[in-house]
Amino acid sequence: MSIEAKLLHLQAIQNLLAPYRYLYCVDEATCDDVGDSPRPLEVVPDQMEAIEIGLVVIDLETLEIVDEFQRFVRPQINPVLTDFCKQLTSIQQADVDNAGTYVDVGQELGAFIARYPDAAWASWGDYNARQLERDAGLAACPSLLSGLQHFNVRKWHKGLYDDQPKSLKLTVESLGLVWQGTYHRGNDDARDVALIFKEILG
Repeated sequence: MSIEAKLLHLQAIQNLLAPYRYLYCVDEATCDDVGDSPRPLEVVPDQMEAIEIGLVVIDLETLEIVDEFQRFVRPQINPVLTDFCKQLTSIQQADVDNAGTYVDVGQELGAFIARYPDAAWASWGDYNARQLERDAGLAACPSLLSGLQHFNVRKWHKGLYDDQPKSLKLTVESLGLVWQGTYHRGNDDARDVALIFKEILG
C-alpha cells in the first residue's frame, strides 16, 4: 500500500473518532477448543459464554489509558470450566463461581462507563461484539455496550500495515511493542488492543 493510501486510511480513522471523547478497548474471555479437536466439544460454539470482561478507557485527547474495568462472569449454561479453558486463560473455577452473572456484570459496567460519556468501543476483530450479543441472547437482556458505536481495530491495522499477523499477540510483537500480561485474559488483551490503537494513532 502506498504512503498516500495509508495517510488517507489514517485520516478516515481520525474522522470516525472525531465525535468521541473516549474509546473503550474491550475483550471478553470464553473458550473451548474448536476446529480439529480430537474429542467431542464440551462446549459447542453456540453455547460459549463470556467468563471475563476486560475494558480499558482511552482518553482520545491524550491517547492515554485513564481507567480500567475487569469482572469475571459466572456462566449459566455451562457453569463448569473445561480443562482446556482453564489452561488457555488461567481463569480458575473459583473465579467464576464467585462472580456475578452477565446481567449483574452488565449493571456494574453500565455504572462504570457512565463516568466516561461521549464514547465508542473497539475490539480486535468482530468476534467480541458477536459474543456479547450471543451472551445477551442467552441471558435475555440487552447486550453490554448496547447502543455504542463499535470499531474493529484489526481492520484499521490491516489498512495501514502490509503484514498481517495471525493473532493479537503476534501483531503487538510485529509492531515492536512488548506484550503486557497473560494472553487470552480479558483485561490484559484489552490493554494490548489499546497498545495497538495508540501505535496506529500516535
